[in-house]
Amino acid sequence: MADFDYSRIPPLPSEVFVAPLRKPAGLGEDWLEPAQRDYSAAEHRIWDDLYARQMALLPGRACRGFLQGFERLDLGRGGIPELGALNEKLRALTGWTVVPVPMLIPDQVFFYHLANRRFPAGNFIRTREQFDYIQEPDVFHDVFGHVPLLADPVFAEYLAAYGRAGWKALRYNRLKALSALYWYTVEFGLVLEEGALRIYGAGILSGPTETVFALEGRSPHRIHLNVDRVMRTDYEISDLQSTYFVIESFAELFHMTEQRGFEPIYESLAPAFQYARAAALDTDHIYHRGTQEYLLRGGRGSGAPAV
Repeated sequence: MADFDYSRIPPLPSEVFVAPLRKPAGLGEDWLEPAQRDYSAAEHRIWDDLYARQMALLPGRACRGFLQGFERLDLGRGGIPELGALNEKLRALTGWTVVPVPMLIPDQVFFYHLANRRFPAGNFIRTREQFDYIQEPDVFHDVFGHVPLLADPVFAEYLAAYGRAGWKALRYNRLKALSALYWYTVEFGLVLEEGALRIYGAGILSGPTETVFALEGRSPHRIHLNVDRVMRTDYEISDLQSTYFVIESFAELFHMTEQRGFEPIYESLAPAFQYARAAALDTDHIYHRGTQEYLLRGGRGSGAPAV
């Protein structure tokens, strides 16, 4: 990928569609806010309550790297972490920093930050009314869910490589496929540790229902991750997942992506997804074939139990 300049935001080809997000006034093309918000005492209490709820569930479910990163970064001190102090520790471990953004940012800007070892974190926290579910990722999802694994050197390399892969995804117009890989790994991935499934995806780690559902629910499939298959698979952005993909280690994940190279994958992909999110293929290595009961009963809003 030496033919790309990662120090600049990649240009957006005219044929590539991205969500039409409106940048708040006063921000530069990198969408970074000038400083972390000065959170109120009530907002810090929301963080503490979210933290307490998740930490009651994660021992025995979260992967080793997440729990170790949490300790190394001292994220359990109480209240929303101050990014300056957090970044000092994180930069020393893996060269990454966390940067505040006002909202979801455009794909090409997101790739630019990841490629340069900056993780964009929402500069806001959910309200009490959004305590159980918020559609747009806030500081709790981003810092609690994502940042601990950035202290793991191999995972940190994978995420930077993912950012660099965005340049070719734009060239080949395969953003949806690359987004599926992020979704099924960084957000909703599972990893085998000593023969047991553990969680490393931030979308699972930051929510109580999915923390249990992903590992113990009978509805979802749990399938070994194959990059070509995952990048052809649709995904659900506003409900529990129908399928979780499993890796043996972060080293395996890195090898399947960066060391293999993304260009051959992009060249082989069709524009549209090939597999439904609940598909189980004859070629899959299946750890658990789900009943799909939750999906078939209507999912979120239907009253279907998360089992």
